[in-house]
Amino acid sequence: MLHINFSKYQGAGNDFVVIDNRDKHFDSANVQLVSFLCDRRFGVGGDGLMLLENDPDGSAFLMRYFNSDGREASMCGNGGRCIIAFAVHLGIVNVGELFAFNAVDGLHEAVYLDENHVSLKMIDVDTIEHADDAFFMNTGSPHHVAFVDDVAKADVVGEGRSIRHSSRYAPGGTNVNFVQLLSSAAIRVRTFERGVEDETLACGTGVVASAIAASLKLGGGNEFDVKVEGGDMRVTFQHVNHRFTNVWLIGPAKFVFKGVI
Repeated sequence: MLHINFSKYQGAGNDFVVIDNRDKHFDSANVQLVSFLCDRRFGVGGDGLMLLENDPDGSAFLMRYFNSDGREASMCGNGGRCIIAFAVHLGIVNVGELFAFNAVDGLHEAVYLDENHVSLKMIDVDTIEHADDAFFMNTGSPHHVAFVDDVAKADVVGEGRSIRHSSRYAPGGTNVNFVQLLSSAAIRVRTFERGVEDETLACGTGVVASAIAASLKLGGGNEFDVKVEGGDMRVTFQHVNHRFTNVWLIGPAKFVFKGVI
């Protein structure tokens, strides 16, 4: 019988099964196994699964992320912050240390201060589409951003699924964010995530895309407090010559429990 040691982490309600796979014992090609572990009724339960592995390029570690459907996926911002916390708890990096790790979209700088302040540097963003009062960009994962008057009333699942599967984003689809402007420096966001195929309590790459879109819509601003269903986050960046750089996603990343399944 197969026994798997795992830890469970959550960042603003976005939850993950996390496994130390530096010895390569976990069969990452087993889609059914990954899907089972993410299943909330029959497995551990999570929006996704992450493997922490040795990075052949020499960074602190390599992050591999899988959606709850079992398939390896693009970058996950909240997952990135949770695996930072996991690395600290494993003793791979230290509290307060600025370090770099590798992921599917390249190197990311990071620093862990405490469970409420975990900072992850995201990729630069320089290609943004704007049509029908919506924005589209890739912040490590593809995101459609639509602004609404009251995000509490948005049909996140119904409309999100329709946009996610629309011909505009075929064949890969997109994540879909619904954003309400609260002030010139604060927004509220709800997200439909592809791969999960449902609304999640938070989405890190979606929060980043929403903050950048808010800056464009408002005509300025480089720091945004972001309210999501699972808590509060913050995004900061620099905007120079149509390029968003030095993008940081900041928020909680908390250990929940560990076990053997």
